[in-house]
Amino acid sequence: MPSRPAGKRRYLATSPFNAAREAAQAKIVPIPVGARVSHERHGMGKVVALDGDEAVIVDFGGGQHLRVNLDSPRLEVL
Repeated sequence: MPSRPAGKRRYLATSPFNAAREAAQAKIVPIPVGARVSHERHGMGKVVALDGDEAVIVDFGGGQHLRVNLDSPRLEVL
């Protein structure tokens, strides 16, 4: 049996999970450095650095810098 070539994963066109998969990919919006954000658990913060295309480093005060994924439902840009 031939193996599938490496690369992008293929999904069935009729899969009920396609809508959720596309929504998750479209949801990632870049946040600029210096933007104010709010996090459900950690409170108010300021973006101090980018960590690739999928995360930011946020300063929540008191020397607490945390990496937060951009697709996190707990992170909100103010």
